[in-house]
Amino acid sequence: MTLVDQPSVAVTGGPALPQERRLVTPLPGPASREWLARRADAVAGSVGGTMPVFAVAAGGGVVVDADGNSLIDLGSGIAVTGVGNAAPRVVAAVQEQVARFTHTCFTVTPYDSYVEVAEALNRLTPGDHAKRSALFNSGAEAVENAVKIARHYTGKQAVVAFDHAYHGRTNLTMGLTAKNQPYKNGFGPFAPEIYRAPLSYPYRDGGLSGFDAARRAISQMEKQIGAANLAAIIIEPIQGEGGFIVPAEGFLPEIARWARENTVVFIADEVQTGFARTGAMFASELFGIVPDLVVTAKGMAGGLPLSGVTGRAEIMDAPQVGGLGGTYGGNPLACAAALATIRTYEEEDLVARAREIGTVLTGRLNAMRAVDPRIGDVRGRGAMMAIELVDPKTGEPDAALTARVAAGAHAEGVIVLTCGTYGNVIRFLPPLSISDDLLVEGLQVVASQLAAS
Repeated sequence: MTLVDQPSVAVTGGPALPQERRLVTPLPGPASREWLARRADAVAGSVGGTMPVFAVAAGGGVVVDADGNSLIDLGSGIAVTGVGNAAPRVVAAVQEQVARFTHTCFTVTPYDSYVEVAEALNRLTPGDHAKRSALFNSGAEAVENAVKIARHYTGKQAVVAFDHAYHGRTNLTMGLTAKNQPYKNGFGPFAPEIYRAPLSYPYRDGGLSGFDAARRAISQMEKQIGAANLAAIIIEPIQGEGGFIVPAEGFLPEIARWARENTVVFIADEVQTGFARTGAMFASELFGIVPDLVVTAKGMAGGLPLSGVTGRAEIMDAPQVGGLGGTYGGNPLACAAALATIRTYEEEDLVARAREIGTVLTGRLNAMRAVDPRIGDVRGRGAMMAIELVDPKTGEPDAALTARVAAGAHAEGVIVLTCGTYGNVIRFLPPLSISDDLLVEGLQVVASQLAAS
């Protein structure tokens, strides 16, 4: 029996789904338990999982499982479904495209939608300089290509990433990623000429200013690597998996200034922060920086796999013809979805909606913090917010408490995600299509689970 064969579950997605939290069985229900057993037999055990349910429909701010339970979605498939799941424009665009053709390979027989996506990225990413874009499949693949481009352009090899960074799970991007478990453990050796610098982490920096944190990082890069050897600096303007860390004011502009003066390509990894998520189309805008290269994925194509590298024309054009590409990069279905997704962001002013969601999240999370000293920090921007849970006496990370709160919320029908180097951060990434009522209800469930833990 397939999921859509389950007789009691409607499978029409999109915002037409009833926007409610509804539990008709304990989680997981019998249908999901059956699928979990089949998963255990068929899928590699090293492929992780957050929720013990199987989805059959999603839209607005909910995910419906195989047993008819309706869950509040505060994760967006890890910041992917910013416009909502099965968004109408995206569905229509993909249906139209799939009826025309599904693949030709852009480097064999090109098609207009790839060019249109590149034009949109060139228009939307920060800066008014001449730009070029190239499309790929995943965030990690785009990061790899950004590093390739930077190395070719500069003729240098070294790359710097930062403490707590997450850039992917391929060999090169594992090297860039900071956290060992589960992302790197046992998978080495990693790509060479990758170095790490200290990040600005205001909650744990002891009052260090953003400028001083940047000078600390710059001093380390100069002494341990040397600007003459450094091809690129890559950084998430607001870190994702590392704990939603927002660097102190002045940190990113000073790092970008030093990179520019030393012919070091400044790469902004906007895979998680891009496309309205932070209350700006790209988080770089919040810090007043114009990256040389911008890496995008996740929220770009409404759930279809698509990523991109966009940057200064002279940098993007530096590699030899054929040096960039791939069989599936810029797949026509994903490009159609991306164009519809971008129209949705713009025509529905979802940047403003992300700011509204951020106001709700900030108010509610700070109210929780005011009565519970185990919430050490509330941080983020827009619809990308988090709480860091700690031992109130020592300030030490409390990963066990974080796991209990998340598990309790899951059991009550609220999808939340954890993150952070220390495993003690709960992050909130609701789709921008969620209603305020549903968002508040989900936060109330989290608050009740924290109070009970």
